Amino acid sequence: MTHILLIDDDVMLTGPLRASFERLNYTVSVANDGHTGLSMALVNKPDVIVLDVMMPGLTGWKVCEAIREHSTVPIIMLTALDDSVDRIRGLELGADDYLVKPFGFQELLAHIKAMLRRVNLDTGVDPTKKVIRIGDLEVNLEARTVSRQGVALVLRQKEYDLLILLMTNLGKVVTRGEIFDQIWGTDWLGDTRTLDVHIRWLRTKIEDDPGNPVYLQTIRGIGYRFDDPAKGSVGE
Repeated sequence: MTHILLIDDDVMLTGPLRASFERLNYTVSVANDGHTGLSMALVNKPDVIVLDVMMPGLTGWKVCEAIREHSTVPIIMLTALDDSVDRIRGLELGADDYLVKPFGFQELLAHIKAMLRRVNLDTGVDPTKKVIRIGDLEVNLEARTVSRQGVALVLRQKEYDLLILLMTNLGKVVTRGEIFDQIWGTDWLGDTRTLDVHIRWLRTKIEDDPGNPVYLQTIRGIGYRFDDPAKGSVGE
């Protein structure tokens, strides 16, 4: 059963949300302050976290940042600030999605369902292929692990999905639209600039010089292409 953790100091919001989700057979935990929410996120290991930005004491920004030091759980941030700067800040701290208050229950539910579908993404990789090797990068598809020069990399769910999509299209341009269809789904409701943020994150982990990438190339106005600087291979 899917476990949702709601972290928001507004009990007039968390109460009705909890009741609505439980009627749909979700397991729901609620924390009404940042410190409790952080503890529950790390101990209870929910499937998705809905996190408010503006909380007294430990803010949602700090909670998100702390969670990301230990977990890749999907995080949807709630903000009353309809400002692209704040949304990008949330994404850079590790959030996967956001909603601007006020919002309806069905809208939040749609975001959660889309997030969970992406977590279980089937990238269409040939099931007979167990390992992808390109340059000094290696992905074990069965273990869902990524390493570079033998050192394990910690990737968020969407970073991993994005890497697999691009690596399995080696040398081909994948358009922004195709990426959103595959990784976020056609029902994506957020800011499309989230793709650029995820690309930037990914480059910091797989490139020696993220400002001059050798793997993940931007095809301006179209999308992205994954190159092999030393001729990669797809292994069995």
